[in-house]
Amino acid sequence: MKTPTPLSLARMAGRLALEKKGFDIKILKLKSLSSVCDFFVIASGSADVHVKAIARSIHDGLASKGIKPIHREGMNSGRWILLDYADVVIHIFLEPIRQFYALEKL
Repeated sequence: MKTPTPLSLARMAGRLALEKKGFDIKILKLKSLSSVCDFFVIASGSADVHVKAIARSIHDGLASKGIKPIHREGMNSGRWILLDYADVVIHIFLEPIRQFYALEKL
């Protein structure tokens, strides 16, 4: 399988989050602003188990296409889960935590 572009990977992650009823999903283009990654995908869940389910859906859905993260954090707590795919970094938040950190405003 052909390696997806960063934008198509971000969109796949967004669709996988939607499948698990993730909400307020945003794809932020950072390429011209940061050397860290090209895109952030940000999604919210309503409870820690919901956040974990969204993260598992994204992780497993991308892994089924041979795409694995280089790093992941927060899978145990379910408050803020980060999946790092190098050019795309995915953040899944419990809604109050997302509001507190307000990544979209940085």
